[in-house]
Amino acid sequence: INHIVHNGGLYKRPFNEAFEETPMLVAVLTYVGYGVLTLFGYLRDFMRQWKIEKCQNATEREEQKDFVPLYQDFENFYNRNLYMRIRDSWNRPICSVPGAKVDMMERVSHDYNWTFTYTGRVIKDIINMGSYNYLGFAQKTGACQEAAAKVLSQYGAGVCSTRQEMGNLDKHEELEKLVARFLGVESAMAYGMGFATNSMNIPALVGKGCLILSDELNHASLVLGARLSGATIRIFKHNNMQSLEKLLKDAIVHGQPRTRRPWKKILILVEGIYSMEGSIVRLPEVIALKKKYKSYLYLDEAHSIGALGPSGRGVVEYFGLNPEDVDVMMGTFTKSFGAAGGYIGGKKELIDYLRTYSHSAAYATSMSPPVVEQIVTSVKCIMGEDGTTIGEARVQQLAENTRYFRRRLKEMGFIIYGNEDSPVVPLMLYMPAKIGAFGREMLKRNIGVVVVGFPATPIIESRARFCLSAAHTKEMLDTALKEINEVGDLLQLKYSRRRLVPLLDRPFDETTYEETED
Repeated sequence: INHIVHNGGLYKRPFNEAFEETPMLVAVLTYVGYGVLTLFGYLRDFMRQWKIEKCQNATEREEQKDFVPLYQDFENFYNRNLYMRIRDSWNRPICSVPGAKVDMMERVSHDYNWTFTYTGRVIKDIINMGSYNYLGFAQKTGACQEAAAKVLSQYGAGVCSTRQEMGNLDKHEELEKLVARFLGVESAMAYGMGFATNSMNIPALVGKGCLILSDELNHASLVLGARLSGATIRIFKHNNMQSLEKLLKDAIVHGQPRTRRPWKKILILVEGIYSMEGSIVRLPEVIALKKKYKSYLYLDEAHSIGALGPSGRGVVEYFGLNPEDVDVMMGTFTKSFGAAGGYIGGKKELIDYLRTYSHSAAYATSMSPPVVEQIVTSVKCIMGEDGTTIGEARVQQLAENTRYFRRRLKEMGFIIYGNEDSPVVPLMLYMPAKIGAFGREMLKRNIGVVVVGFPATPIIESRARFCLSAAHTKEMLDTALKEINEVGDLLQLKYSRRRLVPLLDRPFDETTYEETED
């Protein structure tokens, strides 16, 4: 649906999101394109079976043909026949810091992307529009690099133990206290991997007899964590508060299936910024529902921490809310902070519990000291504790770059998804042939972009995803926009008809939620 959200009493600032509907002709042609590719895929599989065409994918040996298939041959149909044709758009090796510009190793394929050969040439100064380097801290010079190098010489690269044994360094303690202050919570705990922060901690918080209410577009780490927990999972429509409230009402009225006992816990899982849609969670309404129905809230701020809010403190600050209203605040250090790992913040009781029962705390090796120092230095920079205003300036620069880039793309006639303040900018491509063509044409013009297709997105909603950075100068953005405009004309990607209609025709506040037809 193509819309601008109207806001009610819960919002202290404008909240504008646009999701223009797919033009009917484009949708039909996209389905036809996938249909043609599928037919040719079956034809080529037939030819491979009869040895007319060489089979290059993984197959069982002849003596294992009567075994249960190890490689699930038919399930790889998409990879073999569709993904392989545009495989050169992914896994491109870069050989520099993933900053505003990158150097990329050139590679060629002589067998239609089954294998690649490196030419030995390096493509220099490609404008990087794909990395999650929101605040520009991925750099090889400056205060962060110097501090990390100093700690490397003092502590070494690895810890070789878990936090509960011999791997608890003073640097880890310093980091966790700093993160807790930054978030405005009582306590925090850091982990060495962002994905595992979700997948290994959700099972420690909920289990059998509990209910998880998950947004349909949540990240794979949240989905995996929910499945591993053994809790019952129910999905609500993306950012749709009527859908969420209906599930909450049903959960409280009906209780658990068969026994009708009350749920032990109800946990709502949402993200701050959704990395494929560019949308921002309607957090004031989620918190209002959470309070109304006495449930718990788990907020994943992987993409929003550092990238939203006047001082980079994420989606909670963006909406002017109280951090205490979010029961579990999760985020990663891999994006805005230019490092690796993740954190969970909240009440002291919560963090003390996770230190004992979290699989990530008990079994995973501690964070590398230079990585910890990179995070500490970048967080202090954002907070202004380094005695400069560099961090504040970067947060403001990112916000300016985001609004400028989004506005220019919309003016050109592209369909752009998401919130006007989100640094994740999806540009809709739709047709399968245009996925590879857009990535290749942009690379020819020295612009590095990320393209995304099925199954990571719905089959008719393939897209290019730009990630803005405070390190991007206006000249870089203008260069990228000029090339995007040129490629958009070449590939006929300017689908927008600029029809904006309200998604919701009434304001929301804590007392006026009503069930509506989906």
